[in-house]
Amino acid sequence: MGGNDSVAALAPLIPVADGVDERVDWSEVEGIWGRRFPADYVRFMEVYGPGLVSGEIVILLPAPRPGTYTDGSGLEEETENARLTWEMCGDEVDFEVEPESIVAWGVTTGADIYCWLTTDEDPDRWPVLVCGRHTSPSFQVHPFGMAEFLRRLLGDAEFQEETISVVLPEEGSFVNWREQQRRHDSELNPATGQPW
Repeated sequence: MGGNDSVAALAPLIPVADGVDERVDWSEVEGIWGRRFPADYVRFMEVYGPGLVSGEIVILLPAPRPGTYTDGSGLEEETENARLTWEMCGDEVDFEVEPESIVAWGVTTGADIYCWLTTDEDPDRWPVLVCGRHTSPSFQVHPFGMAEFLRRLLGDAEFQEETISVVLPEEGSFVNWREQQRRHDSELNPATGQPW
Protein backbone atom coordinates (compact mmCIF):
# COMPACT_ATOMS: atom_id res chain seq x y z
CA MET A 1 0.00 0.00 0.00
CA GLY A 2 3.00 2.29 -0.70
CA GLY A 3 3.00 6.05 -1.07
CA ASN A 4 4.73 7.39 -4.17
CA ASP A 5 3.68 4.70 -6.66
CA SER A 6 0.05 4.53 -5.59
CA VAL A 7 -0.39 8.32 -5.65
CA ALA A 8 1.42 8.55 -9.01
CA ALA A 9 -1.10 6.02 -10.36
CA LEU A 10 -3.85 8.56 -9.61
CA ALA A 11 -2.39 11.23 -11.92
CA PRO A 12 -4.11 9.98 -15.11
CA LEU A 13 -7.45 9.98 -13.24
CA ILE A 14 -7.16 13.19 -11.21
CA PRO A 15 -4.77 15.77 -12.67
CA VAL A 16 -2.55 17.57 -10.19
CA ALA A 17 -3.08 21.02 -11.77
CA ASP A 18 -5.21 22.26 -8.86
CA GLY A 19 -3.26 20.42 -6.17
CA VAL A 20 -1.17 22.21 -3.54
CA ASP A 21 1.44 20.78 -1.16
CA GLU A 22 -0.21 21.11 2.24
CA ARG A 23 3.18 21.21 4.02
CA VAL A 24 1.88 19.19 6.93
CA ASP A 25 3.83 19.03 10.19
CA TRP A 26 3.53 15.26 10.52
CA SER A 27 5.11 15.18 13.98
CA GLU A 28 2.31 17.50 15.15
CA VAL A 29 -0.32 15.31 13.45
CA GLU A 30 1.16 12.18 14.99
CA GLY A 31 1.09 13.91 18.39
CA ILE A 32 -2.61 14.71 17.98
CA TRP A 33 -3.59 11.24 16.80
CA GLY A 34 -0.99 9.18 18.64
CA ARG A 35 -0.02 7.33 15.45
CA ARG A 36 1.76 7.62 12.12
CA PHE A 37 -0.29 7.89 8.94
CA PRO A 38 -0.03 5.82 5.74
CA ALA A 39 2.63 6.81 3.22
CA ASP A 40 0.05 7.17 0.44
CA TYR A 41 -1.95 9.69 2.49
CA VAL A 42 1.23 11.60 3.38
CA ARG A 43 2.20 11.66 -0.30
CA PHE A 44 -1.33 12.69 -1.33
CA MET A 45 -1.06 15.69 1.02
CA GLU A 46 2.27 16.61 -0.63
CA VAL A 47 0.96 16.33 -4.20
CA TYR A 48 -2.69 17.36 -3.91
CA GLY A 49 -3.44 18.42 -0.34
CA PRO A 50 -6.97 18.17 1.05
CA GLY A 51 -9.75 19.06 -1.34
CA LEU A 52 -12.47 17.92 -3.70
CA VAL A 53 -12.10 14.91 -6.01
CA SER A 54 -14.42 14.82 -9.03
CA GLY A 55 -16.80 17.27 -7.38
CA GLU A 56 -18.09 14.54 -5.04
CA ILE A 57 -15.35 13.26 -2.70
CA VAL A 58 -13.72 15.42 -0.04
CA ILE A 59 -10.24 14.40 1.12
CA LEU A 60 -9.90 15.66 4.68
CA LEU A 61 -7.16 17.62 6.40
CA PRO A 62 -5.03 15.51 8.75
CA ALA A 63 -5.35 18.01 11.62
CA PRO A 64 -7.57 20.99 12.46
CA ARG A 65 -6.77 24.14 10.53
CA PRO A 66 -8.94 27.23 11.06
CA GLY A 67 -9.69 29.38 8.04
CA THR A 68 -10.06 26.57 5.53
CA TYR A 69 -12.84 26.48 2.97
CA THR A 70 -14.56 23.65 4.84
CA ASP A 71 -15.08 23.57 8.59
CA GLY A 72 -11.34 23.06 9.18
CA SER A 73 -11.80 20.29 11.74
CA GLY A 74 -9.56 17.86 9.90
CA LEU A 75 -10.22 14.16 10.33
CA GLU A 76 -11.71 14.58 13.80
CA GLU A 77 -15.39 15.34 13.09
CA GLU A 78 -15.85 12.69 10.40
CA THR A 79 -13.98 10.15 12.51
CA GLU A 80 -16.50 10.77 15.29
CA ASN A 81 -19.35 10.42 12.76
CA ALA A 82 -17.95 7.14 11.41
CA ARG A 83 -17.45 5.68 14.88
CA LEU A 84 -20.98 6.65 15.89
CA THR A 85 -22.37 5.16 12.67
CA TRP A 86 -20.52 1.92 13.38
CA GLU A 87 -21.82 1.82 16.97
CA MET A 88 -25.40 2.34 15.75
CA CYS A 89 -25.36 0.01 12.73
CA GLY A 90 -22.27 -2.20 12.91
CA ASP A 91 -24.20 -5.20 14.21
CA GLU A 92 -25.66 -5.54 10.70
CA VAL A 93 -22.37 -6.93 9.32
CA ASP A 94 -20.49 -10.17 9.79
CA PHE A 95 -17.13 -8.71 10.81
CA GLU A 96 -15.89 -7.13 14.02
CA VAL A 97 -14.46 -3.62 14.33
CA GLU A 98 -13.47 -1.74 17.45
CA PRO A 99 -14.82 1.81 17.01
CA GLU A 100 -11.55 3.31 18.30
CA SER A 101 -9.72 1.77 15.33
CA ILE A 102 -11.80 3.79 12.82
CA VAL A 103 -10.19 6.98 11.48
CA ALA A 104 -11.89 8.85 8.63
CA TRP A 105 -9.90 10.29 5.70
CA GLY A 106 -12.69 11.30 3.31
CA VAL A 107 -16.40 11.89 2.80
CA THR A 108 -18.70 12.12 -0.18
CA THR A 109 -21.50 14.49 -1.03
CA GLY A 110 -23.73 11.43 -0.63
CA ALA A 111 -22.77 11.14 3.08
CA ASP A 112 -20.45 8.15 2.66
CA ILE A 113 -17.47 8.19 5.03
CA TYR A 114 -14.18 6.63 3.92
CA CYS A 115 -11.96 5.46 6.76
CA TRP A 116 -8.97 3.41 7.72
CA LEU A 117 -9.08 0.51 10.15
CA THR A 118 -5.98 1.27 12.21
CA THR A 119 -5.54 -2.17 13.78
CA ASP A 120 -2.12 -2.91 12.24
CA GLU A 121 1.00 -1.29 13.72
CA ASP A 122 2.13 -0.53 10.17
CA PRO A 123 -0.14 2.24 8.81
CA ASP A 124 0.72 1.20 5.24
CA ARG A 125 -1.28 -1.98 5.88
CA TRP A 126 -4.43 -0.22 7.10
CA PRO A 127 -7.40 -1.31 4.98
CA VAL A 128 -10.15 1.07 3.90
CA LEU A 129 -13.51 0.87 5.66
CA VAL A 130 -16.49 2.27 3.76
CA CYS A 131 -19.36 3.56 5.89
CA GLY A 132 -21.81 3.95 3.03
CA ARG A 133 -25.04 5.88 3.11
CA HIS A 134 -26.62 4.06 0.17
CA THR A 135 -23.94 1.52 -0.74
CA SER A 136 -24.46 -2.21 -0.76
CA PRO A 137 -23.36 -3.42 1.67
CA SER A 138 -23.36 -0.37 3.92
CA PHE A 139 -20.08 -1.33 5.61
CA GLN A 140 -17.22 -2.70 3.51
CA VAL A 141 -13.57 -3.44 4.16
CA HIS A 142 -11.13 -3.21 1.24
CA PRO A 143 -7.62 -4.67 1.67
CA PHE A 144 -5.70 -1.74 0.20
CA GLY A 145 -4.89 1.86 1.05
CA MET A 146 -6.51 5.21 0.34
CA ALA A 147 -4.77 5.94 -2.98
CA GLU A 148 -5.52 2.50 -4.43
CA PHE A 149 -9.11 2.81 -3.22
CA LEU A 150 -9.44 6.16 -5.02
CA ARG A 151 -7.80 4.74 -8.17
CA ARG A 152 -10.32 1.91 -8.28
CA LEU A 153 -13.22 4.18 -7.39
CA LEU A 154 -12.39 6.59 -10.21
CA GLY A 155 -11.35 4.00 -12.78
CA ASP A 156 -13.68 1.02 -12.31
CA ALA A 157 -17.42 1.55 -12.84
CA GLU A 158 -18.33 -1.75 -11.16
CA PHE A 159 -16.28 -0.92 -8.06
CA GLN A 160 -17.84 2.55 -8.08
CA GLU A 161 -21.39 1.14 -7.96
CA GLU A 162 -20.62 -0.71 -4.72
CA THR A 163 -18.64 1.95 -2.88
CA ILE A 164 -20.19 5.38 -3.42
CA SER A 165 -23.71 6.77 -3.01
CA VAL A 166 -23.42 9.38 -5.77
CA VAL A 167 -22.62 9.30 -9.48
CA LEU A 168 -19.12 10.42 -10.38
CA PRO A 169 -18.44 12.30 -13.60
CA GLU A 170 -16.61 10.39 -16.32
CA GLU A 171 -13.67 12.77 -16.21
CA GLY A 172 -11.88 13.03 -12.87
CA SER A 173 -10.76 16.28 -11.30
CA PHE A 174 -9.21 17.65 -8.14
CA VAL A 175 -9.52 21.07 -6.53
CA ASN A 176 -7.45 21.89 -3.44
CA TRP A 177 -9.31 23.67 -0.63
CA ARG A 178 -7.26 26.85 -1.23
CA GLU A 179 -8.39 26.98 -4.85
CA GLN A 180 -11.95 26.27 -3.74
CA GLN A 181 -11.72 29.25 -1.38
CA ARG A 182 -10.32 31.50 -4.13
CA ARG A 183 -13.15 30.49 -6.46
CA HIS A 184 -15.76 30.99 -3.76
CA ASP A 185 -14.39 34.46 -2.98
CA SER A 186 -14.55 35.25 -6.71
CA GLU A 187 -18.22 34.17 -6.73
CA LEU A 188 -17.45 31.12 -8.87
CA ASN A 189 -18.53 27.53 -8.35
CA PRO A 190 -15.79 26.13 -6.06
CA ALA A 191 -15.90 22.70 -7.73
CA THR A 192 -15.79 23.83 -11.37
CA GLY A 193 -14.44 27.39 -11.37
CA GLN A 194 -17.36 28.41 -13.60
CA PRO A 195 -19.85 31.20 -12.85
CA TRP A 196 -22.91 30.07 -10.90
